[in-house]
Amino acid sequence: MTQQSRQRVAVITGASSGIGKSTARMLAEHGWHVIGTGRHPERTAAAEAEIRAAASPEAKVNFVRGDFDIMADVLRVAKEIKALTPRIDVLVNNAGGVRDRQIMTPEGNEATFAANHLSAFLLTRELLPLLKTAAADSPPDSVRVIAVSSLAHEYTQGFDWNDLQTIENYSTNSAYCRAKLANILFTRELARRLASDGIIAQAMHPGRVDSNFASHGDEAMQDYFRTASDVDAPDKPAKTIVWLATAPEAGKDGGRYFFDCEEAPVAPQALDGEAARRLWQESQQILQRIGI
Repeated sequence: MTQQSRQRVAVITGASSGIGKSTARMLAEHGWHVIGTGRHPERTAAAEAEIRAAASPEAKVNFVRGDFDIMADVLRVAKEIKALTPRIDVLVNNAGGVRDRQIMTPEGNEATFAANHLSAFLLTRELLPLLKTAAADSPPDSVRVIAVSSLAHEYTQGFDWNDLQTIENYSTNSAYCRAKLANILFTRELARRLASDGIIAQAMHPGRVDSNFASHGDEAMQDYFRTASDVDAPDKPAKTIVWLATAPEAGKDGGRYFFDCEEAPVAPQALDGEAARRLWQESQQILQRIGI
């Protein structure tokens, strides 16, 4: 069966609201099998109903609920996704967010790092066999992993490898900026590792978006979003994600960073190949320490 004759499958994390929900809706409107994840039960159920109502007749919509602060929950979500589909054409690692204070998870991870980076690292690792299955009989470079990063990566000089999760010298801004840098470095290392498998990994910056993104941030973050004049509706960055998922030009030269359907520059620290490789190793070690 060719890619054109079979239904394409997308997994979108954080799809119960904001950018993730808009992306899921757009792909469902185009007939994809969309598998979304969400944390809040009522919001997740409402998003699933809304996307089903907007979907084309041939589309398929499933949602899996899970808390991406908790790696054991991410592992369970991955198992439930594997039960829904034997293949994945596009994985969108969108789940994340900010915090108004330091929160340590029951597994001993800092919540901003866990939700924004470690969950994406683990979910991608677990779903990689399904991505490779899709890539085996799809046109080259049409299977893709997309990370929702941020301009915030520019506001950190890099990692303190003795305090990778920003636990000892915590600030809400530092934790978030480093997590968004991690998104890009993970994308670059993933692209390097998957180049021979025909899977493309890219990252993107969504811009300032009118969503519940800042609702768990500190007062300064919430004030910033309340008073900013250049805030976009979630559909705008979602269009860039859909473009990254489908456009031929987005399937070339993995490890890049995009904004508004165009490649954008990154800070020098996001181009550090050695840091990208070390982040991968450190992330594996964190998961091993918690038995995952």
